[in-house]
Amino acid sequence: MPTPESTLLESWHHNSHAWIEAIRSGSIESRLQVTDQAILLAVLSRQPERVLDLGCGEGWLLRSLADRGIEAVGVDGDTTLVEAARAAGSSAVLVASYDDLVVTKVEIGRDYNLICANFSLLHQDIIPLLTAMNALLAPGGALVIQTLHPWTAAAGDYQDGWREETFSDFKGQWQPMPWYMRTLSSWVNALDMAGFRLASLQEPQHPQSPVPQSLLLVAEPRG
Repeated sequence: MPTPESTLLESWHHNSHAWIEAIRSGSIESRLQVTDQAILLAVLSRQPERVLDLGCGEGWLLRSLADRGIEAVGVDGDTTLVEAARAAGSSAVLVASYDDLVVTKVEIGRDYNLICANFSLLHQDIIPLLTAMNALLAPGGALVIQTLHPWTAAAGDYQDGWREETFSDFKGQWQPMPWYMRTLSSWVNALDMAGFRLASLQEPQHPQSPVPQSLLLVAEPRG
């Protein structure tokens, strides 16, 4: 029987072309109005010279950073998304699963001033991956994570556990995607176990919306 993690990866393989279209057409309102700007400002506020985009997708953030003179390297587990990022002008984009990164099967460089994960930490056991990313940071570096806000995503069931995204609000043919929701304390505990300390927490919100659009965490290696 397939695991949620394998089904998650398969859904990305199936949905990759539809995802590229959704991102590049600006059809995801929350990203267009709030969350894209939130992650970009969080990265730029650290004034990094070198950034790793973990789960870079079709590469919009890589291009935004490159336009500002920042060296940006991307990694993603889906070949179609990586090819799209390369075709759009991002040459430093690698194909690697998160398991590959944990066991250092793929060389993605090191001494990054900042590593960002923008809505890309969707599986259950993230601690080994976060630990591996910790080792790739330069002194003074930071990890920036943006994710669905737990309170908004919980829909009355505020506990860690697998959920399903059906993409019902999206145009086109989409395969449902399992993803693992964690509470705020679970996020903080995972960072702590991976050797990070929480440096700041933001809840990006549209001024006309009563609920936060995302949770944005900035963490720094302890010691």
